[in-house]
Amino acid sequence: MIDIRQQISTVRRTLGRRTLEAGEARVSTISQVYDTDIDDLWEVVTSPDRIARWFLPVTGELKEGGHYQLEGNAGGTVTACDKPRGYSATWEYGDEVSWIEVRLTAETGGTRFELEHVAHVKDEWWEQFGPTATGLGWDSGMFGLARYLDDPAAERFSPEELMAWVGSDEGKLFYRLAADAWREVAIADGEDPALAAAQADRGYAAYTGG
Repeated sequence: MIDIRQQISTVRRTLGRRTLEAGEARVSTISQVYDTDIDDLWEVVTSPDRIARWFLPVTGELKEGGHYQLEGNAGGTVTACDKPRGYSATWEYGDEVSWIEVRLTAETGGTRFELEHVAHVKDEWWEQFGPTATGLGWDSGMFGLARYLDDPAAERFSPEELMAWVGSDEGKLFYRLAADAWREVAIADGEDPALAAAQADRGYAAYTGG
């Protein structure tokens, strides 16, 4: 069993900005050290069979230049691959295109999984949700990865089980603490504390309905 409070506290989160050809983009980075070696973690985050155990079923060619599609979610193109240190890909959902980079680094006690998400976020969307707009989803992925590595035999939540978990006391605690963690990151990045708190509340409500 994963301790929710410990899970939230062991994840690192940062915010930044990057100037691209199309203008300024928001950069959200999230990372956690997992108790496994870099070669195993590489397989966990690149093998379709193992990705489906902790994240979502994925189809396509998971190699440089290949196209992937996550079931019911984003798709894109793998733009770079440096086994076992990481890969980059586009993250395409609806008519929005953003970019992700996954970096794996051996550390004392395991391997750090770090994901950087670069996106042009509409001002009105950021004003409403701040970093929780995408951050809570990535926190969910980190939790799924931790849960899988803690017990590889555990089944990934079905859609029905996931909905039930989100509405449970444990699920609500997870999203409340994750939203509050992103609130603190936003404040450290210079956001007004009252606005950051309101954004965290709206992000929490969007995920849990509460």
